Amino acid sequence: MESELDRITRNPHVMNGQPCVRGMRLTVRRVLEAMATYPERQQLMAEYPELEDEDIRQVLAFAAASLDDKIVDLRTAT
Repeated sequence: MESELDRITRNPHVMNGQPCVRGMRLTVRRVLEAMATYPERQQLMAEYPELEDEDIRQVLAFAAASLDDKIVDLRTAT
């Protein structure tokens, strides 16, 4: 999986070790937030021109891999 996510980096001296895109000061979390804010890819790329399509794919793959597959009954979850 790590070789598949070669654009997701962690460095204790960059953004306190949070996962970032290609060592930039652009965290995986910020990219995910931006994707929610700018649902049109063109808007996202205009706001963050340093991002490449492969960066976005790897951010999504990293987020998906970070989630637990546990089944939660949403009717009772609070």
